[in-house]
Amino acid sequence: MDYHPYLPIIFFLFFGLLFAFGSVFGGGLLGRVTYNRAKAEAYECGIQPTPQAHEGGRVPVKYYLTAMLFIVFDVEVLFLYPFAVAFDQVGLFSVLAMLLFLVVVSVPFVYEWSRGGLEWD
Repeated sequence: MDYHPYLPIIFFLFFGLLFAFGSVFGGGLLGRVTYNRAKAEAYECGIQPTPQAHEGGRVPVKYYLTAMLFIVFDVEVLFLYPFAVAFDQVGLFSVLAMLLFLVVVSVPFVYEWSRGGLEWD
């Protein structure tokens, strides 16, 4: 049986899109609809906002530092995992490129550490 080489990709793309749109529209059709005052607000989490957040209070900087730390480690793992899997097949250039990447990634980590983002209150 001879088939087109892109057929599996088209198959998974079709069923992936079908699942995505089916989940979104199926949830809207089958889900229970309940409204309250909090869901009508601009911040739509369903929880009554605190007065500080309702009046536009400031968010602590530690929130953003924690988010930045997550992004830095997420990107680091994203690039390190394929390198670790194929470490026995790469050459010296790849090892040096990965060391340079680790140095570049450690700069925001050191910045976060110096700003106190790793200390819990």
